[in-house]
Amino acid sequence: MTKTKWAVDYAHSTIDFTVKHMMISKVKGSFQNFEAEIEADPQDLTDAKVSFIVDARSIHTKNDDRDNHLRSADFLDVEQYPNITFVSKSVTKAGDNDYNVTGDLTIHGVTKEETFKVTFEGISKNPMSGAETAGFSAEGTVKRSNYGLTWNAALETGGVLVGDEIKFTVELEASKAE
Repeated sequence: MTKTKWAVDYAHSTIDFTVKHMMISKVKGSFQNFEAEIEADPQDLTDAKVSFIVDARSIHTKNDDRDNHLRSADFLDVEQYPNITFVSKSVTKAGDNDYNVTGDLTIHGVTKEETFKVTFEGISKNPMSGAETAGFSAEGTVKRSNYGLTWNAALETGGVLVGDEIKFTVELEASKAE
């Protein structure tokens, strides 16, 4: 296979996150709206180019009050920083179908280099569209404090309300672009 552009199937793709809450549990959420560009040979992702633009306003945790707080200046400040972006810089093979994708992640106006673990899940012909469809899974953990997201509240037990580490998980289906 050769390097080609892939069109993301947004109905079958997600960007989710998990963060520690009150030091005793986890809150899960997702970003409902995003765009991704992928140029890759799925049999060898080492020369892949990947970019994401995530609409920070689309954050969803199943709680309107919390979602509005996350959109506020205490956290994402979506009025000033409406997008979260990722642009790949390098891809290295880490196993049979596993890769490390390193790139520039920008959150809250701060750009840092981050590495995400990506697994190529395979290719199958979509029986509905007839298109050759590839699947990818990715995960990575970032420290929100590195991006200026430092709001928190102290707990009586000595911990904090919101954990510093955010685990992102991405599931993508994409078909060859026409």
